[in-house]
Amino acid sequence: MSRLFSVSQVTNYLRALLDGDEILSQVLVQGEISNFTHHSSGHMYFTLKDANSRLRSVMFRSNANSLQFVPQVGMSVIAQGNISIYERDGQYQLYVSSMRPTGQGKLYLAFLDLKEKLEREGLFEPEHKQRLPFLPKTIGVVTSPSGAALHDILSIIERRYPRAHVLVAPAIVQGAEAPASIVQGLEQLGQLPEVDVIIVGRGGGSIEELWAFNDEQVARAIFNCPKPVISAVGHETDFTIADFVADLRAATPSAAAEAVVPILAELEMSLVAWQNRLSIAMQNAILRKEHAAQAFSARLVQQHPERKLAELVQTLDGLDERLLRAMSDTLTGAAQQVQACATSLHALSPLAVLARGYTITLNQAGDIIRVPSQVEVGDKLETVVNQGRIYSKVISVGGIGHVTTDNGDCI
Repeated sequence: MSRLFSVSQVTNYLRALLDGDEILSQVLVQGEISNFTHHSSGHMYFTLKDANSRLRSVMFRSNANSLQFVPQVGMSVIAQGNISIYERDGQYQLYVSSMRPTGQGKLYLAFLDLKEKLEREGLFEPEHKQRLPFLPKTIGVVTSPSGAALHDILSIIERRYPRAHVLVAPAIVQGAEAPASIVQGLEQLGQLPEVDVIIVGRGGGSIEELWAFNDEQVARAIFNCPKPVISAVGHETDFTIADFVADLRAATPSAAAEAVVPILAELEMSLVAWQNRLSIAMQNAILRKEHAAQAFSARLVQQHPERKLAELVQTLDGLDERLLRAMSDTLTGAAQQVQACATSLHALSPLAVLARGYTITLNQAGDIIRVPSQVEVGDKLETVVNQGRIYSKVISVGGIGHVTTDNGDCI
């Protein structure tokens, strides 16, 4: 009778067999790296494959840190380690302790050749990149209608910006028919005038599953598309030719949806904030203009011609008053000076001297006789007295009391 085992018992039994196998406990395996993931924990998860088979592999951080190269999808390597069972999944896998490159796989070499060719042609140059619209009304999506990528894109757009409309061009995204199907979807959406931007992509997978996005026809269709194209292929570590040609590369389909539309609530909040700032700025501008107008009005009042004329008239009145006062003062001073001069002249006038009883004697030449020696006997003299003149003739010349004229007056 057969024994009854639980799933765990069977798994543990197989694990013990593998762990105890002398060959599998230390084995060298050569293959091409596929489906590579370098986890944030530092562990590396990948698949080693050849033309017929695949072998799941894991390399823990303690061993991965000692690698002398960076593993990449498509690389051909020789991995050393042991084969054992991963109990949770019940699958055998290679636990890699060391690894070295032996060359590059065929797909990786094809990837590099096409990348170099398109790069020489300038398809990756920044000047060919189109800017994404800020608020797209219609978003085109080229992807599998049944894949998780479309569900993620639609969910995020609906949550972030429900006003956007999405047009889907169903495409095959894996296998031999995928390149032509993707190209057809890009061309269809690119010809629609209402489409503002296009997302092309799919979820993650192995290098073989993503290979359609390394196809030259797909790359050229993206480059020639009249609308901006966002590539969203696989996971963050997956890079395809489509990523280099596209106007924007998104790490995942979800990231592409986030890149193409803003969050409506944040946009509305930002709009309200800008409206408030604009309102405050306008109020401040109006206040500044009012203050400037008031200041200008005050200057106009101060500089008005009537005001200026009134000020000039007032100044003229003041000058007129000052002129009249100065003229009056000048005339008064002059009158006083004339009066003083008249008084002085009267006091010094010969007539005033004659009025006091004095006389003035002149010879015939009109010279004043001051001393006796100025006359001789026989000279005719003119004597000026108060209120008249007396004419005489010198009969004698001498000292005081001894000169007598013809009429007997003494000089």
